[in-house]
Amino acid sequence: MYQVLYRKYRPRVFADVYGQEHVTSTLQNEIQQGRVSHAYLFTGSRGTGKTTCAKILAKAVNCENPINGEPCNECEVCKGLDNGSIYDVVEIDAASNNGVDNIRDLREEANYTPSRGKYRVYIIDEVHMLSTGAFNALLKTLEEPPAHVIFILATTEVHKLPATILSRCQRFDFKRIQPETMAKRLNQVADMEGIELDGDAAILIARIADGALRDGLSILDQCASRSKKVTSELVSVVAGLAGKEALFKLSSCIANKQTSEAVNIIADLYQNSFDMERLCVEMINHFRNFLIVKTVNKSRELIICTDSEFSSIREGAAAFSLEGIIYAIDLLEKTLIEIKRGASARIEVEMAFVRLCSPKLEESNEALLSRIAELERKLKTGDFAKPAVQAAQPEPEQEEEETLEEEPEQGSENELPLPEEITEPELQPEEPEQKAELPAEPKNEEPAPQPQPEVSSQFEFMQWGDFMDVLHKEDIALYGVLSGSKGFVRGEYFLIDSPNATVRDFIKIPTHAKAVKKALFEVTGKQFKLGLFKRKDNTQIKRDPLEDLISQAQGNIKIDIR
Repeated sequence: MYQVLYRKYRPRVFADVYGQEHVTSTLQNEIQQGRVSHAYLFTGSRGTGKTTCAKILAKAVNCENPINGEPCNECEVCKGLDNGSIYDVVEIDAASNNGVDNIRDLREEANYTPSRGKYRVYIIDEVHMLSTGAFNALLKTLEEPPAHVIFILATTEVHKLPATILSRCQRFDFKRIQPETMAKRLNQVADMEGIELDGDAAILIARIADGALRDGLSILDQCASRSKKVTSELVSVVAGLAGKEALFKLSSCIANKQTSEAVNIIADLYQNSFDMERLCVEMINHFRNFLIVKTVNKSRELIICTDSEFSSIREGAAAFSLEGIIYAIDLLEKTLIEIKRGASARIEVEMAFVRLCSPKLEESNEALLSRIAELERKLKTGDFAKPAVQAAQPEPEQEEEETLEEEPEQGSENELPLPEEITEPELQPEEPEQKAELPAEPKNEEPAPQPQPEVSSQFEFMQWGDFMDVLHKEDIALYGVLSGSKGFVRGEYFLIDSPNATVRDFIKIPTHAKAVKKALFEVTGKQFKLGLFKRKDNTQIKRDPLEDLISQAQGNIKIDIR
């Protein structure tokens, strides 16, 4: 009958236990010196060797010929304990034997002397599952057991044990096995099994196992069932991982605000049966690597990956601020909690990425801090002054320049002339300012009577959301200033209705005016002249939480642009 790898290669002596030298060396010294305690408590996460060390200790204290605190595994007692013919070592599952009656039976049985060895050893696994009454029944025996009895308690949740139990045991904390140590053991097992295990695959298995060697051997066993050559790609498929390439693509979509692309990647992963909960966990670990790169000087030592992957991690982290990384981790962790509560995994993950790609949708403190940090970064680096991205269907550059209002000549005040402001509700044009271009009356001729504009000639611009999405890519500073505004179309003019008084100053700067026109052209396919919409009332429009901050930073923004 086939035996799984983690059982086949379970350590039989302390020297074979990986990653727990602080425990095994102490136990060996106690056995050599004859200072064996009557009660031990082994605590730590799953798959770290608690039950294995308990069995080795039980054999070592009963071995007829111990070698430096190790069981010989050759004497009659060691062989009898291995094959189950000697009953002096009793394993109890506290999850299914957690009542008072079970502990009372154990106390009565403990009074009998061992049949063959020196000690009767009781290994109580998952001891935190015992009831309150069972703990109370165990206390007296645990404190003063018969001289021939040793208790070994094992648990993954030590905080659930009463203080009275903890004070009666010698406690050993088992650590998570380091990925380098686990990869070494996986390679040893692979060599003995005739499995060709790639270095990247061993590291990936160690990372997925999260410190549990038993889980790592189980994954290796599963991979070997499909192929004798185990690669990182095979491990990703077997474990249901999204793969490194998909993780980097998704983080790039977040950095570049590409919502549609991110949702398409998630849909593709879902169609290929990738687990959405595992994807969420992988993205949290991915951003954790970004966090380490941003905050730790010797980050390479804390990230388990290949050199090429580490270079990609550093490049990916450069696209995020520290606040943005923390916000992403926080949002993904909240998403993971909702998934565990029973919510639709795919929908929750998609909503999380939509929020990450569109920070303006989120009004939490973390999201605002992330947006503020991004704004500060752009102010420092001067990203506002970068040329706009080519539109999807642009007209030739020369024709586009001809449709713009005249820019001031060198040496002027660097202002773009504005059209007259339109009032509401009469919609009558005011007297044009000195620099206004509309309308230009012919000289030395009798001015023709101007028809009054009709209400129907002006209407609200219903594509404002699409316009702002494009402007976000073209001019982030003006995007923030126009947040909370809306627009009107009157003939060839696009009128901006904004509660922010700084809009006029921004539009007078040619760089910002061109960005607005380019965004309008990409959304509508039309060229507009720009104007400001003037209200008679003082109606306040809800503003973006960053509006005041951007207004205060206006002076800095102007300096960076110029």
